[in-house]
Amino acid sequence: MRIRALASLVAIALVAVLAGCSPDADRRLAEGAAEQLGDSAFYTPPTTVPTGRPGDIERQEQILSAPSGSRAWRLIYHSIDAFGRDVLVSGIVVAPAAAPVGGKRTIVSWAHPTTGSAPRCAPSVGVDPFSTIEGLKDLLARGYTVAATDYPGMGLTGPSSYLIGSSAAHSVLDIARAAETIPAAHAGDRVLLWGHSQGGQAVVFAAEEAAQYAPDLKIVAAAVAAPAIDLVTLLDDDIGTISGVTIGSYAFTAYAGAYGVPLESILTPAAAAAVPGMAKLCLLGQNAQLHTIGKPLVGSFLRSDPGTTPPWDTLLAENTPGSVRLDIPLFVAQGETDTLVHPAATAAFVARECALGTRVRALSIPDTGHGLVALKALSELLPWFSAAVEGRTPDSTC
Repeated sequence: MRIRALASLVAIALVAVLAGCSPDADRRLAEGAAEQLGDSAFYTPPTTVPTGRPGDIERQEQILSAPSGSRAWRLIYHSIDAFGRDVLVSGIVVAPAAAPVGGKRTIVSWAHPTTGSAPRCAPSVGVDPFSTIEGLKDLLARGYTVAATDYPGMGLTGPSSYLIGSSAAHSVLDIARAAETIPAAHAGDRVLLWGHSQGGQAVVFAAEEAAQYAPDLKIVAAAVAAPAIDLVTLLDDDIGTISGVTIGSYAFTAYAGAYGVPLESILTPAAAAAVPGMAKLCLLGQNAQLHTIGKPLVGSFLRSDPGTTPPWDTLLAENTPGSVRLDIPLFVAQGETDTLVHPAATAAFVARECALGTRVRALSIPDTGHGLVALKALSELLPWFSAAVEGRTPDSTC
């Protein structure tokens, strides 16, 4: 708590230094820093977790640091993980402050890229809980209510769900259900899904499972940027880099905990000893520490190929979406210079979806790497979303 308080005071000091540059940003950072001092109590789960239906809100508070012209709430809500367990998940909902004209708002359920896998790495925890919602300003300007889950195991203490497809997908769908129950959010049951990288996996799983898991929601369309879809290919492409070792530390630790498979069955002794500590570190803010631990493991991380080593091959296959035809249109953006999610992997995913009969709009963005692809896709994505919401058939490149 003392560390969080110090971080908040530092943030306030930075705001003072930057005063006059952006009044709204200054206000949001100052109010966010003040709110952060009380965050630990909000994220402390009840001693006895009450049961609830998926989407039921267990705890809620208004976020005073919402962007100008909007209202926002921090939530703890119920979801069902991949193993059928009722779990509590945190996240935020943001909506234009003015009431809509002529009906309820469409929800955009946002699935964030990797920020870590530990509770403190959750996007909703921090001075600016809105900064990782890519396109938030434009989405609010177009009248959407935006729901952003942290995923199970982030925000609140609990088993990590990193790259566990159904757990993340259900949390993406259930925060849309939660948004519907907030009167001032004016949210209806129509939902657009939008995710980047890790969030791309969550969104495709959500699109595949929505009809059975959340038939009360009307999923209109789904969009992903540089999606982490084919997990075996992702590991093959990246494991020889510090980025791959970092992602591997999050994923293998999560899978070992969720499925009860020893880390030693796939990792070298040095890696098996190191990755639980790495999994406690956040990608944003603790990158130097991750590199210090992870760099010596580059080239000596795996004992064998996870894609051909039981039971890891089966677990990775079970958590790789893209084998089911989607009845909704799918938008896929990919940066041509991405060295994390390689363009060839995304092209193969698009080809599989087209072959299944999914209506896909694929967008390849030149001179763009992994970090900026979602933001650069917005100019094409926003009108594509509008077409889907208005009932017009979005363009397909299949």
